[in-house]
Amino acid sequence: MTFYRIARAIVLSIMKVIFRVRVIGREHVPREGVYIVAPSHRSILDVPFTAFITKRRIRFMAKEELFHNAIGRWLFTKLGAIKVVRETTDRRALRASQQALEDGEPLAIFPEGTRRTGPVIEDLYDGVAYLAIKLAVPVIPVGVGGSEQILPSGKVFPRMHKVAVVVGPPITPPPRHDTVTKRSEIAALTERLTRDLQAVFDDAMARVETAPASAAERREHV
Repeated sequence: MTFYRIARAIVLSIMKVIFRVRVIGREHVPREGVYIVAPSHRSILDVPFTAFITKRRIRFMAKEELFHNAIGRWLFTKLGAIKVVRETTDRRALRASQQALEDGEPLAIFPEGTRRTGPVIEDLYDGVAYLAIKLAVPVIPVGVGGSEQILPSGKVFPRMHKVAVVVGPPITPPPRHDTVTKRSEIAALTERLTRDLQAVFDDAMARVETAPASAAERREHV
């Protein structure tokens, strides 16, 4: 925990100055209790930019490839990252995520699964909704605008660009009336998250002046 706080303080202090990071809607983040953060994902830098929303440690899910070498394995383990095998139903990662929430730690899952390009939020994975309903945990959508312009997928050297991180109101999952998490409820919550995440992503992008104002206009450009 101490390592995370020190690393967060150093990295975020540097990034705030270089990229002129603005956080909007921080009041939507609970000071206590657990929640799932669901950020947009256009760059590997979305991880530290998302960490701006709270001083508490957030347990991020991280792709297995980041743990393949000794340095990466040491670093991401110290930061509390949860290893996940992408493109699979990784039950070990799901159990670890559930345990983190049950231990009272906020969790971050990129519902798009991997880095995407462009302005549209779509085809979200349902893991966020499943955990939220199963554990009765709110979901907080976070739009990160500007990260794709700084360091898009496939690029090594970052470019200068301002960043806006917009936090939306928490999405409260429906109450459970039995021990079975219904697929229809998961689908409905995933659809709601898609809409809300698109809204905060639109807002974040508009604040850094990188795209048309609305999601409808953006789809015409895809």
